[in-house]
Amino acid sequence: MEKKGKGWVKEIATERIYRLFELAEKEFKQNNNDRSDKYVALARKIGTRNRAVIPTELKVKFCKKCGAFLLNGKNAEVKKTDKWVEIKCKECKAEFKRQFE
Repeated sequence: MEKKGKGWVKEIATERIYRLFELAEKEFKQNNNDRSDKYVALARKIGTRNRAVIPTELKVKFCKKCGAFLLNGKNAEVKKTDKWVEIKCKECKAEFKRQFE
């Protein structure tokens, strides 16, 4: 990867965010919920420090209020309508709506 301009930092940050969400999902499936939540917190911190936007498909995988990793059927309820995705966290009872394009 060439170091041209300022975009390379955001590219590396985005790659790390994807990897941390993969690890969070793996740990959540092994019932290590605390560790998966820490991975999500690290990914969010990397995103804010490097001004890298967390991709849309990953934004629905964590709770904006409590920071928990969400998996449909385990600790989250996901309802899809025509234009919206409604996500309800079962841990803190927060509800979020996302409009998908």
